[in-house]
Amino acid sequence: MSTTTITASMVNDLRAQTGAAMMDCKRALVETNGNFDEAVTILRKKGAASAAKRADRTAKEGVVESYIHVGGKVGVLIEVNCETDFVGRNEEFRQFVKDLCLHIAAVSPLYVTREEVPEADLAKEREIAAAQVVGKPPAAVQKIVEGKLEKFYATVCLLDQPFVKQAEKSVKEIVTETIAKTGENIVVRRFTRYQLGA
Repeated sequence: MSTTTITASMVNDLRAQTGAAMMDCKRALVETNGNFDEAVTILRKKGAASAAKRADRTAKEGVVESYIHVGGKVGVLIEVNCETDFVGRNEEFRQFVKDLCLHIAAVSPLYVTREEVPEADLAKEREIAAAQVVGKPPAAVQKIVEGKLEKFYATVCLLDQPFVKQAEKSVKEIVTETIAKTGENIVVRRFTRYQLGA
């Protein structure tokens, strides 16, 4: 089997797209024999795995960021935590937090995570979804209701929403990628979105 020569420019291109470390990019390209898309997949899986390992680490540093939309009719205040002040002051981390503010201003989520959604709201959504599929077999009803709940989460929960700057990724995936880049646990603690007259 022929092997592809892994060039520095291939490694740089992969690093530019994924934000992963240089050696990780090289290893992923070697492992996939230069297949760029497969290398991206490997690095994304690695980032998700390393984020999961860091999830129980305490994150008490970070930043409180604000954003006021042009015209002053929408404003956002957000707290995002990381583990060290070093990362909290890092320009890339701060840009990530600013991007989250912009996302919240544009998409107006109600909660950070699905765990924050009140049970009464979920029960109401289940009831509405079930009423829309009356007469179908119970197994089908269950699947349809669960599918509609997933759509509901993607509407009201920040981490489940498609990221406004990269719609093919969820906000949670963007957070995971930032965890992989910084090497620290990152937690979106809370946010408030203000809308004039609302």
